[in-house]
Formats: sequence, C-alpha cells, structure tokens
Amino acid sequence: MFEHLENFPADPILKLMGEYQADSRAEKIDLGVGVYKNEEGDTPVLKAVKIAEARILESESTKSYVGPAGNHEFNQLLSAELLGQNHSAISAGRVKAIQTPGGCGALKALADLIARTKPGAKVFVSNPTWANHEAIFSGSGLTVEYYGYYDKANSQLTFDLMMQDLQKAKAGDLVLVHGCCHNPCGADLSLAQWQMFAELANKNGFTPFIDVAYQGFGIDLETDAAGLRLVAEQCPEVLIAASCSKNFGLYRERTGLAMLITHDETATTKALSQLLAATRANYSMPPSHGAAIVAEILSTELKTLWIEELEAMHGRISGLRQALNRALKARGANNFDFIEEQKGMFSFLGLSEAQVARLKSEYAIYMVGSSRINIAGISSANLEYLADSIVAVLE
Repeated sequence: MFEHLENFPADPILKLMGEYQADSRAEKIDLGVGVYKNEEGDTPVLKAVKIAEARILESESTKSYVGPAGNHEFNQLLSAELLGQNHSAISAGRVKAIQTPGGCGALKALADLIARTKPGAKVFVSNPTWANHEAIFSGSGLTVEYYGYYDKANSQLTFDLMMQDLQKAKAGDLVLVHGCCHNPCGADLSLAQWQMFAELANKNGFTPFIDVAYQGFGIDLETDAAGLRLVAEQCPEVLIAASCSKNFGLYRERTGLAMLITHDETATTKALSQLLAATRANYSMPPSHGAAIVAEILSTELKTLWIEELEAMHGRISGLRQALNRALKARGANNFDFIEEQKGMFSFLGLSEAQVARLKSEYAIYMVGSSRINIAGISSANLEYLADSIVAVLE
C-alpha cells in the first residue's frame, strides 16, 4: 500500500518553525508563524475567553454531539457580527450558516459543496494568496486559477490587473477574495473597489467567495466587514468562510463558520442540505467548545470586554507597523511606507530570497523566503535590532 510513497515536501512555515526552535542564538526573532503575539512573544488567552470558558465548564451538562450544523446560537450571532444585525440578506432569509472546524473547515466544506454542484468548477484566487487555499480547493477536485493582485516590486495593490484578469471569470466560476487584512500581503480593497468587484460579479455572473479570518485586525469590526456586507447586499449568491482563530484567539479550538447566501430562502435551504451532506461525509459533527465560547461572548456583557481586547491587539499591530517604518527611515531606508499603510498581521518586506537567507544565517531573523513577515512577531525589545539587520542586508 505505502512502499511507493515519497516524502511530501515540508511546509515552509512549519520547517521554519523547527529551524527557529533549534537556533541557540540568544538574539533571534521569529517573524514566520502566523499567530498573534503580545509584547512578551506569547499568544495569550483573552480575558473574555477565560470568563466564558469558566461559565461553560460550570454549566455544561453533556458531551453529546452538537449536531451537524453545530451551535445554532453561534451560527446566528457570528453571521450577524459579519453581516450586521439588520442586513437585508438576513431579513430576507437568504442566509444559512453552519459551524465548522476552523476557517480551514469552512473553506473545505464550501469547496465540497461547490464540487457537488459543479464538479471541477473554477475558483479564481489572488496572486499571492494564503498558501493553503490551492491545496484545499484542488483537494476537493476544483480547478484553481490566479488573478493579479499585488505588485511585489512596488509593494502595492494592482486592482486594474485584478479586474482585467477577472473578466475571464464567468457564470459557474467562483472568485475568492480576502475580506480584510489580506494574507500574505496586507493590501486590502477600498470600499469603492469592492463596489466595482460586486458590479463585475453581477455582470459576468461569477460567485464571490469571501474568506474573512481577521475581522477587527484591520481598522475595526464594522469597517473590516464593510466590503463583505456590500457584496452580500448586491450579489445574489455569495459564499463566506470565517475564522475565530485570530480575533477570538481560539487557534487550537478550531472554530469557524461556513455561510451561504443565495437569491431566495428556498434555494438557500436546498444548498444548506447539500452542505450538511458534504460535512457529514467529511468530519460528521463539529467540535463544541470554541463555538460555545464565542456564543457566550457575543450574547452577554463579555462582548464589550472582547471588543476592548480586540482593539488592543489591533492597536499593537498598527503601532508596530508605524514604529518599524520609522525605525527604517531613521536608518536611511525610505521605501517602506507601505508597511504603515497596509493592514493586519502580514506584509512582504520586498527583500530577495538571498537577503532573507542572510537575515536568517547572519542575524537569526526568521521569515519565509518571500519576505512575508508576521508584524506581531516584532516587539519593543527587538525592533531596533530588526531595523539594523534589514538595513544591513539592503546594502
């Protein structure tokens, strides 16, 4: 059965993690792993999560299955957080959602639904995009194509190229867009650009597929969801995959949401039945704990505390972007303003693979070969050293 198998290439980020951990140098910096970190380099459990967990553990009376769709209260509350309480799609009954094992589970569930609807359907994804998108979609038998999105040489969004490439997307195709805080480049669409995207979707007939993993990390909860809400308002069909890993800090609890929006309630109900059939054949039932935490937070006074903690995480990232840009300018590197302008945890530094290799070998600074960095890996303790090192490899 297995003697013919070859070793599968190691995930570059996981490989980088191992190299960083094995590095004995005292002054080392990990900018590779995509998790939020505080000033001490830890990924903390939010206070709102701790309180919610305590309440759940005190009141929980069973460990029975939660059902194929998961926690219904979680589904309703998170849908409203994403779309807004009074969104027309919700009031018209056009929205159905299920709990999934993380954002990856949401992407996979929706990909499997698409495969049932149209085997081999095309999914257009941005170049660049999150590394796992292609694996998830191709793993469901879908065809992945790329559209231009970001110019690495000039560190800027290429919206005109994006719209030009998406002229090829037609009815029966899907176009994946990052809801906010694009991973890996940090360059987001403006609301005016979201409007043009929605108009093109309606004109050509393709279905928008929105991956939203960082709501609240860009500007704030409402602003970060504005583009998503506009598309859901104007387009007859939309798929949305959401993650609670980052903005609730629930990485290991695997808490996500797969949302369907169709042209009317009857069609949405039919699509939901197929989505549930697809998940039944995959993981059967989602886990309970993370969704119960989110539901407790969003339905009680804990929401205020959560928003305060989320704003603090966002503030830290924004402050680090500004501080890094200013530190580089102070050293004569004046072409890094894009770091301050971009959103979320990630940006490309615009370095060559050789320069990235030098940062690792000479300065114990770890990032993936594309020079994508996790901004949250920076701290006041390592900022000056990082800026010195970047400038050194630029010379």
